[in-house]
Amino acid sequence: MKGWTKEAQLSKFGLCLNKNKPSHAQKQKQTQSRPKGLYRVRNWSEYEKALVQRGSITFWLSVDFERVWLYTGEKQRGSQFDYSDKAIEIMLTIKEVFHLTNRGVEGFVHSLFEMMNIDLPVPDHTTLSKRSKTLKVKVPRKTNGNINLVLDSTGMKIYGEGEWKVRKHGYCKHRTWRKLHLGADPDCGEIQAVVLTENSISDDAVVKDMLEQIEQTLLSCAADGAYDKRKVYAALNGHSPEVDILIPPRKNARIWQHGNSKKERLKRDENLRYIRKHGRKQWKQDSGYHIRSLAETIMFRLKIIFGDKLSARLLETQSTQVLIRCLALNKMTQLSMPESYLVA
Repeated sequence: MKGWTKEAQLSKFGLCLNKNKPSHAQKQKQTQSRPKGLYRVRNWSEYEKALVQRGSITFWLSVDFERVWLYTGEKQRGSQFDYSDKAIEIMLTIKEVFHLTNRGVEGFVHSLFEMMNIDLPVPDHTTLSKRSKTLKVKVPRKTNGNINLVLDSTGMKIYGEGEWKVRKHGYCKHRTWRKLHLGADPDCGEIQAVVLTENSISDDAVVKDMLEQIEQTLLSCAADGAYDKRKVYAALNGHSPEVDILIPPRKNARIWQHGNSKKERLKRDENLRYIRKHGRKQWKQDSGYHIRSLAETIMFRLKIIFGDKLSARLLETQSTQVLIRCLALNKMTQLSMPESYLVA
């Protein structure tokens, strides 16, 4: 086919050349997002003090600190505990905030007690490791009344090579991670529910367990399309019957309940009908779905402050480690959060 034009070569095989096909530069121009708005922080002075306070090593000890530090609970079979759950929780919190190991936090608290002339024993690293398997951690919350909720999940690495090494030379060791499921209040930034699972567990499978951690009534719940499952809607309606569910149906979604049915219309079907009539983009704007992105912001803060890797090896201790991080993050959030407003 020497001397043939490109169009002739293609037509020989039943193909045609689309001259109107946009170039790569045109595609990039079409897919470019609109410019982001410029925001300023209204309470910068207060927020800056809170950022400084996060690194403070000032400790306030109550009068009954010795009674709280040592175990005073009921006797159990076998050897008795020497330290209370609160003492273990304090040690693990210091460990996560200052990025220490179990041995490192043991030495840190030893030196702290010496400087403060406190004559109390300190849990060793073995005790911390054993007790963290069964430690019950309650994430502090200051939110009162009804709340809005955003759901999302992210990965927490356990072991494996770093991203640079994998990108440059590929991976040669087994890499694995855990999946962290979070439910947060987008209005104040507090984490309301936490579940850590293996990476094979889907997002919708843990929604019921997360809602059991929340006592307040939900005004709305926003999540991505991975949560578009019947079990998720059933769990949300069972927890708060009047909740406004902001979950985008999948692109190939179908109506679950026909409009002529005498039963009450499903909230998910109403969202799908609105999308079919006005478009997905318009539904996201009108429904306030974009508030879901604040869940990613909270996860970003969690990983930036405490890291994206877990040092524990068992799922039980990894769950405790994640809960301790969420506890510390909520306390930091309660100090102050930025109040931003749109400038341009």
